[in-house]
Amino acid sequence: MTENKNTIAGFSKLSKQEKIHWVAKNFINKDTDLTLFLKDFSHSNEKIQHAIESFSENTIGNFPLPYSVAPNFLVNGKAYCVPMVIEESSVVAAAASAAKYWLTRGGFRTEVLSTTKIGQVYFSWNGDFIQLLSVFSELKPALLAHAAPLTANMEKRGGGIKNIELLDAFALEPHCYQLRVSFETCDSMGANFINSVLEDFGKTLINFVATHNLFHKKNDIVTILMAILSNYTPDCLVRASVECPVSDMGTLGASDVPLLAKKFHQAVRIAHLDPYRATTHNKGIFNGIDAVVLATGNDFRAVEACGHAYAARDGQYKSLSNCSIENNIFRFWLDLPLSVGTVGGLTKLHPLAKLSLEMLGNPSAKELMQIIAAVGLAQNFSAVKSLVTTGIQSGHMKMHLTNMLLGLEADAQESVLAMSHFENNTVSFSALRAFLEHLRNKHPQL
Repeated sequence: MTENKNTIAGFSKLSKQEKIHWVAKNFINKDTDLTLFLKDFSHSNEKIQHAIESFSENTIGNFPLPYSVAPNFLVNGKAYCVPMVIEESSVVAAAASAAKYWLTRGGFRTEVLSTTKIGQVYFSWNGDFIQLLSVFSELKPALLAHAAPLTANMEKRGGGIKNIELLDAFALEPHCYQLRVSFETCDSMGANFINSVLEDFGKTLINFVATHNLFHKKNDIVTILMAILSNYTPDCLVRASVECPVSDMGTLGASDVPLLAKKFHQAVRIAHLDPYRATTHNKGIFNGIDAVVLATGNDFRAVEACGHAYAARDGQYKSLSNCSIENNIFRFWLDLPLSVGTVGGLTKLHPLAKLSLEMLGNPSAKELMQIIAAVGLAQNFSAVKSLVTTGIQSGHMKMHLTNMLLGLEADAQESVLAMSHFENNTVSFSALRAFLEHLRNKHPQL
């Protein structure tokens, strides 16, 4: 095998500086520059920097993202200032705009419908499933008894194992079966707790089959394929909604309010019928959701995976939000499976995650679910409102004007003049570049 100088063994064992040196030498060729560059993004507090570096593997620096807030969120009568971590300014602006809009129309109503999470132990077995099913009443208490040391603390907090099912998965894979386990994890996201219990269940299952007097054949051996939580949690569900009389909606950029409400309703309906529209529609919802999930130290990847799976639960990918107009009442709502925690993991280790939770009043997991769902609905409302009135690009590009000015290295005075010029002109990169070139040619002293 030919040795490649751009590959390395034992990289994880190198010091941070050695990792930077190797990356720079083999892929950037600017060793000193890279060290200084990454140092600019390091936290001045060594304790905090060490904590950040410990969150991941092979860390060579930090990757900062804006930490923003969206005020005026009224959720179930309580006002929140919501932290959001996202690089797209229009997302925070849209969330804040929708929050302010609904602030005078009753705010967001939310409720947690259920909080059940799921784990699975998949196993293969050549024996008779009917025999195993016939003794499940003995297996179930054995599973619970052996896992008792793992579940004791969670049970003290009101959580633990809610149910265990033995399911035939032969149709999916020959000789394949599963234990499907329901959990309540209270204010914890519970991934480590669930996975530990499931792996313990696997050991108990193997021992049960090996020692039970019904099973003496050589081939009657259980093989654990995998024991892992499912990020699909359709029974960990939260609902957020807004409503008001159509006559109270205001113009929203249109003079015919009933027509506007109808267009909004049709836009949401199209997102239920057309997967191409639904994908972008739901992406907008997750713009808001992910930003709050990140800010509170939760797992946005798990939240997204679950949400998109839920959107396709009926066999076609559809909108996660719904809209109705009945008896002159406009109603817009969102049902979302959402598994988050407020204790454990990064929620306590990351300084800004701790700050975010404090800003939200140190909510329980259920309260956090409701706040996040409200932000997702707000984001969706602003997006659909823009689409059916002014269009998405006008406001979107103006929000990106600052980024484009940075990219074109505009100074403070040039930026002020550009902001004023594009207040009433269409924003584009080429138009901005032409404006700055004209400005610099006309006034070289600027």
